[in-house]
Order: sequence, then C-alpha cells, then structure tokens
Amino acid sequence: MNRRRFKKAIKRIKNLPGGKYFFWYINNKIRHFYFKAIKSTKVAYPSTIMLELTNHCNLACTTCPRMYHYGKEMDKGYIGLDSAKKIIDEIWPYLDSIGLTGMGETFLYEEIGEVVDYIKGKNKGIIISISTNAVLPNFIEKVSGVTGKIDTIQISIDGLHDVYNSVRVRSNFDILDKNLRELSKMAKDSETDLMLNMVVTKENYMHMPLLVQYAKEIEIPYVDFTLFNLVSVTEIDQSYYEFYKSEEFLKVVDELEKVIAETPEVIVSENNFRTENSFQKCPFPWTHFYISWDGYMPPCCAKPFPKELHFGNVFDNKVIDVLNSDSYRNFRTLWFKNTPPKFCYKCHFIDLEPIKNN
Repeated sequence: MNRRRFKKAIKRIKNLPGGKYFFWYINNKIRHFYFKAIKSTKVAYPSTIMLELTNHCNLACTTCPRMYHYGKEMDKGYIGLDSAKKIIDEIWPYLDSIGLTGMGETFLYEEIGEVVDYIKGKNKGIIISISTNAVLPNFIEKVSGVTGKIDTIQISIDGLHDVYNSVRVRSNFDILDKNLRELSKMAKDSETDLMLNMVVTKENYMHMPLLVQYAKEIEIPYVDFTLFNLVSVTEIDQSYYEFYKSEEFLKVVDELEKVIAETPEVIVSENNFRTENSFQKCPFPWTHFYISWDGYMPPCCAKPFPKELHFGNVFDNKVIDVLNSDSYRNFRTLWFKNTPPKFCYKCHFIDLEPIKNN
C-alpha cells in the first residue's frame, strides 16, 4: 500500500458513519465477507462505485472508447442533480469511496461542486476521486472550487509535447502544462492528491520514463500507467497486444523501472505490465460498480455502454436490486467458472498475456 492509499484508509477509518449508520455499515461489511466466503453470486451494498456525471467530452483521444463503434452509438447526456443525490442517498452509509468519472470530461458537469458537497455532507470520510483532461477553458477556475474537497484528481496525459497532441486530439500540451503547474501549486498542502495517468500505446510508450521525470519537475507525486485496453476498440485487432512483448517495448520498460528507482519523489502506483490471462483477474463483477449518466449499470468502466450490455437501471429500481438481478448474478457465475462472455472479448484482463516475468 503506497502512502496515498494509506492516507485515504486512515481518513476513512477516522470518519466512519456514526450512530445507527455505523451498525448498518458494519453489518454490510459482514454480509460482504459472508457472501465472499460461501462463493455466492449475491453482493452486499457497494463500498465503492463509479458515478458517471456526463459522457460528453471536449476531446477526441485515440485511446478513448468514445471514438470507436460502441462510443459512437451511445446516447449522450448529463445526470440530473436530483438523480445523483438519490443514488448517493441510497448507498452512502456503506460507501468508502466514489469515483465521479465516466466516459466524459467530469468538469463539463456544471453542478460538480454541489455533488461533491452533498457527498461530504453525508460523510466527510467518503473518498472522492475525479478524472479529468485538465484542458477545458477556465479549467483552473472550475477545479479551484473542489480542490481540497476531492481526495484524488487524476489527470489523463498520454505522452508529452507533440506525442501528447497526436494522441489527445483537440488538446494542446502547452495548455495542459500550464494548468498542471498551477494545479500543482493549488493542491500543495491540501487534502487533494494529484496523479498523472498514461494509457500506453505504440505511439507514446517511449515517453513512460519521461513522464515520471516530468511529474517530479512539476511536483505531482503519483503516476499510473495502463496498457491500451482493446475491449471497446472495434477497429484494432487483438494482435496489437503482441507489441507489448516486443524488444523495443521491454527495453523502455527497463528504462522506466530504472527511472522509478531513481525518482523516490514520484510513486508509480500502477504499471499494469504483468496482467495474467484470466477472467477471474477482473474485479469488476464484484467492485467499482459503474452507473451511467442515464442510470444503467453496465459490467465495467472499460466498456460502459448500456446498449451493448446492462443489468438494469437504478432510476427504476434500487441499486442493490440491480446488483443482485438475475442477469448480474449469471454474469458472476461465468466469473466463477472462469468463462469470459463474448462481451469481454479483447479485454486486457483476459486476452493480454503477461508481457514480462521476473
């Protein structure tokens, strides 16, 4: 456990729900471990969710599922503020964390501050995270209202300079760089941690070590790397994954590990390079449940398109009823059998073999 996660865990423990809600919270934890122990397909109320406030975005990134078939077919919109509050009301006593992020740019949601305040008003120990591209006009003005309230702001940055511009279409690295330097100063000595996130592709892999050095330069303490997940990318064949076993890629991975060792100021909390080929490595049937802006619950954040597959709508039913619907439980049955459904084809949890062994 790195220091960011340790700090959040301590904060949560210090701010557990009080009164009768404490007993609700503990009872739900017991139910969770009981269901897990007996290998039930049922789940308790979620301790963490992803709530998509909007799937609109100002960019057109080559790594984003929005740019491919499923994304082009999806309905777009914004969750109603009252609907967001209704979901939070239903599950807040049990929540440890919530991600206010989905297929869109979170800061396009005008009521983001109200949602954050509403969650913290329920319990200030609920850990809130947000992902952003950080290049909206007036981004600093928008983010200043929630800095110190949000626990983690993750910034998508798929490379530096011209490489970044080629991947994150409609963006501009100079604008991003300016905003990140200002945000870094703003978040310093606050309750908000900053994290850079890079989706590693053939176009930007050589920038992995450089990104760690850049994070140190602008005083952002956390960096995540994840490999390009093709589960929603209909135009790219599964054979793309072979690149991650190539000599040129593994050479840069070695360089990255050397830079990480030489840069203690930056914690690389995820570098998803040793993924095992198994449906049972996927956590999403059991945690980080995704709720789309229009109330649907698709299987995961990698392919969150209700028109392709969903298990119900929380605007029409209770969250717990959707989580334990027949269709969701059948999906978990496949997980126990380690038999991935067609829906998961090309997901890197399943179809990307380990690329480097110790």
